[in-house]
Amino acid sequence: VLRDDFRQPPGDVVVAAGEPAVLECVPPRGHPEPSISWKKNGVRLSDKDEHLTIRGGKLMVASTRKSDAGIYVCVATNVVGERDSDPAELVVF
Repeated sequence: VLRDDFRQPPGDVVVAAGEPAVLECVPPRGHPEPSISWKKNGVRLSDKDEHLTIRGGKLMVASTRKSDAGIYVCVATNVVGERDSDPAELVVF
C-alpha cells in the first residue's frame, strides 16, 4: 500500500548564497513504510553528494550555491510503487 497524498509536501525556500537551506517532506503512509529520495529539476539526487545531506524527509544544504537553485520534488518509494510530491522551488540570491 502507498497512499497518494504526502502528509507534508516540501515548501518553497528562499535563501542567500552561503546560507543553509532545508527542504522537508512527510511521505504518504505506506506499508511497508516508504523510503525517501529527492529529485532536482527531474534528476534524482545522490546521497553520496557531500554538499547535501538527506535524512528522513529532510534535504539539507549546508552552504547554498547559486547552482543549488531549482525545482525539488520529494519521492516516496516502496514495493507498491513511487509517488512524487508537489514541487518546491529553492531560490538562491
